[in-house]
Amino acid sequence: MTKKIIAFGASSSTNSINKQLATYAASQFENTDVEVLDLNDYEMPIFSLDRESQNGIPELAKDFFNKIGTADLVIVSLAEHNGAYSTAFKNIFDWTSRVNPKFFQEKQTLILATSPGLRGGLSVLEIAKNRFPFQGANVKGSFSLPSFGENFNSEEGITNEKLKGDLLEIIQSIEL
Repeated sequence: MTKKIIAFGASSSTNSINKQLATYAASQFENTDVEVLDLNDYEMPIFSLDRESQNGIPELAKDFFNKIGTADLVIVSLAEHNGAYSTAFKNIFDWTSRVNPKFFQEKQTLILATSPGLRGGLSVLEIAKNRFPFQGANVKGSFSLPSFGENFNSEEGITNEKLKGDLLEIIQSIEL
C-alpha cells in the first residue's frame, strides 16, 4: 500500500524557500503519494477566544486537521520570522489546536527549516522540536539548511553534498 506524505512550508510566501525544501524532502521518499499544501489555502481570521466564542472554529482549521489525518508522514519546513514561527503558520497552528490540541494526531513528523542566513532557521527549529510533541507530533528527525541560496537550487535540490547526505540519512531512518 502506498504511503501518503503531507508536506508544507510554514510560510505564506508565494516563493517560499521552506515550501521548496519541504517538497524536495518529500520527493526523496520512494513509493509514496505526496501532497504539498499551501498555507494560503488556509487563511483564517487572527485567532482569539472572542472570535471562537462568536463564530466557532473556522472550517479551514477543520480541513487542515483532516488533511494532517490522511498522512503517514508530515513534513514541515518552518520559516523563521524574528526567531519564531511565521504569523501565517502560528495562526493555523492556533486554530487547528482548537479542533484538537494534538492536531498532529501522533503522525510521524519530519521538521525542517531553512533561511538565507547561516543559522538556517535554527531558532524556530528548536521551538518546534520542543513544542510539536505536545501537539501530537511523533518527531522522527529535524534538519536545518543554512544559506538557502548557496546550498539549494530548483533543478538539483540541495547542492552541498554534506548537507544533502545529512538529510538523506534522516530520511532513510524513517520507516513508512
